Amino acid sequence: MAVVRFTSHLSTFFPGLRQVTVEASTVAELVQSLDGEYPGIASYLVEDHGGLRKHVNIFVDQMLIRDRKQLSDALTSGSEVHILQALSGG
Repeated sequence: MAVVRFTSHLSTFFPGLRQVTVEASTVAELVQSLDGEYPGIASYLVEDHGGLRKHVNIFVDQMLIRDRKQLSDALTSGSEVHILQALSGG
């Protein structure tokens, strides 16, 4: 199972979401699993065609994922995943 950590901004929209454990073998499966537990989170992370949104970065074991279109980067049972969302404003 992979451990997934989120920015505090996402916990504003999904209360209590700071760290979860997810069973998934790819980043795409991880997003799908998260959306099952936290309905709507996928729309914050990926676009309609399934690619990662421009303002979102996902790191697996401290490495930025390579496949932003299909999210095919592999996860292992001990993977540590960080989901970061860029913020802007004035």
